[in-house]
Amino acid sequence: MFQFIQYIKFLLKSTNQHGVHSPFVYDLVTQCFYDKTEYPEYAKLKNYRNSLLKNKKNIKITDFGSGSKVFKSNERQISAIAKNSGTSLKRAQLLYRLVKYLNPKHTLELGTSLGIATQAMALAKTDNHIISLEGCPNISKFARKQISEATIKNITIKTGAFKTTLPNLKDQTYDLIFFDGNHNKTATLNYFETLINQSHNDSVFIFDDIYWSKDMMKAWEIIKTHPKVTVTIDTFFWGLVCFRTEQVKENFTIRV
Repeated sequence: MFQFIQYIKFLLKSTNQHGVHSPFVYDLVTQCFYDKTEYPEYAKLKNYRNSLLKNKKNIKITDFGSGSKVFKSNERQISAIAKNSGTSLKRAQLLYRLVKYLNPKHTLELGTSLGIATQAMALAKTDNHIISLEGCPNISKFARKQISEATIKNITIKTGAFKTTLPNLKDQTYDLIFFDGNHNKTATLNYFETLINQSHNDSVFIFDDIYWSKDMMKAWEIIKTHPKVTVTIDTFFWGLVCFRTEQVKENFTIRV
């Protein structure tokens, strides 16, 4: 019910490109968000996700995040994970377009899961080196095998709790960071504060499920007020954060 109410509020205040006066955000919305091109890679995204939806194998999950609103047991079927908590095809396609448009060379993903989003980012730009962190050893092993079989070469999956794996990446600057591993206010803010030091003027952070809970919504509101943050875009399911010093500080709410 909480998410439903928030979505109604979102629809009432959201706009499309006609309500955007920032050239940077206008181009992002019109050339990326609303790009209707049927890219050939979309078929690969669909096939990869469909193969997961047909996979009836059970896997034991070690959950370091806020848990699941759907599953009551840590023993879960791959197909059920793909259906209930995996990235949807529409969002995988949008993530593909975002990477294609933003043109990152170094990307970090917090939360590999089954690798649907990871694959989308990798296919969009083959020289984009993606480091993907996954806390659950069994999920990590499964995703690594799937990505290997798909012959995707520009992904490195690292296994372990984020508090263990993130300190080992402190010397790298990232063009794009996708936060999709812990829907918890305190953890999300901690990761944000840690990784903001590894951003640059043109970096983009994407936060998944910003309306997951009241706590996540509070985390999103705090992130928006950070002095280094200049532009945010609320799409309801994702929150995008930019640090462009040439931009006037502004928060956008965009229907995608």
